[in-house]
Amino acid sequence: VQLQASGGGLVQAGASLRLSCAVSPRTSSNTVAAWFRQAPGKEREFVAAISGSANTIFYVDSVKGRFTISRDNAENTVYLQMTSLKPEDTAVYYCAADSSRYFSSGFRDTSYYDYWGQGTQVTVSS
Repeated sequence: VQLQASGGGLVQAGASLRLSCAVSPRTSSNTVAAWFRQAPGKEREFVAAISGSANTIFYVDSVKGRFTISRDNAENTVYLQMTSLKPEDTAVYYCAADSSRYFSSGFRDTSYYDYWGQGTQVTVSS
């Protein structure tokens, strides 16, 4: 399974960005997927996760109401729509995928996920 993240960039505070994570092969595209981020000098942290059918979604408190995770299984892609961006959102964002379609305990931990994308940089200036 390969994940390819894209969509990062340099924006001003208050702006929006949409990250995309292309999953291949197609047969692996409907499993639990998540976005994590890692700021300089900090540990990688959970941002959002979505079940294979998209009927269960979780967010870290700091992004609730601003970020939206979604997926298009027909296009084998998971998205992270980010609005009202803040300087503290600056980080490398990584997409991750598990082998299961459903959540189990520990999905906020990096060790839960079997596959990772390469990361895309998001920089928010004040």
